[in-house]
Amino acid sequence: MTATEATERDGAAASATTPSAVAPEPAPGATPPQAPPLIAKAAAELVGTAALVAIVVGSGIQATGLTRDVGLQLLADSTATVFGLGVLILLLGPVSGAHFNPAVTLAEWWTARRGGAGVPLRDAAAYIPAQIVGAIAGAVLADAMFGEPLVKWSTHDRSAGHLLLGEVVATAGLILLVFGLARTDRLRFAPVAVASYIGAAYWFTSSTSFANPAVTIGRAFTDTFAGIAPGSVPGFIGMQLIGAVVGLALVALIFTPGRNKAEQPAG
Repeated sequence: MTATEATERDGAAASATTPSAVAPEPAPGATPPQAPPLIAKAAAELVGTAALVAIVVGSGIQATGLTRDVGLQLLADSTATVFGLGVLILLLGPVSGAHFNPAVTLAEWWTARRGGAGVPLRDAAAYIPAQIVGAIAGAVLADAMFGEPLVKWSTHDRSAGHLLLGEVVATAGLILLVFGLARTDRLRFAPVAVASYIGAAYWFTSSTSFANPAVTIGRAFTDTFAGIAPGSVPGFIGMQLIGAVVGLALVALIFTPGRNKAEQPAG
């Protein structure tokens, strides 16, 4: 879920001026010096997105089986998501950048298209289908683990206007965070920062922060706590894409490209 090429460039520059002959380890969320083949990166996106949705859906099913208190259910779901997402970014970030999210992939592609760091069209065209297939597979897997129908369309309507606004805010904040970390050379903090943001956004956004078109599609396949009715999916995805545009605009406003590193706060 990072602007990977910026990290590669900065890492290469650092190693050229470092006395040690050993190249530094890539930061979490960065692509290693010898980039994995596209099939490996697409597989990482598929598996990572599947695991993320399985965590979200599975913990929701588990929570509703343990308590009827909706607040405790949401607390359990958000806590599992925070820990699970952090681990997934740490594990798979060095392979694919750990996007797990078409909104992030499209934002990186757009950034690369504009001459900045990001992913090329070929990678984006492989990532996005992998993320969607992974999200669906993760929902089916979670249902299977808890003895639920493998595929049952959700009846949880989420079409209200205030929920759609919540998705714009959640996605814009996510894009601002990811690209802000990249612009300030702090991608090493991505596992903690991104997971923490998503955990917080569960609570401060009205929509409980889907902020991810692939995850939204996957969650339509399960009629459980984390589900979303198919009729609500297009609205959520549309707002997430708008949020991504807003997030990129904020990045351009706040984190000026080419900013002198001496002007950045110490990390």
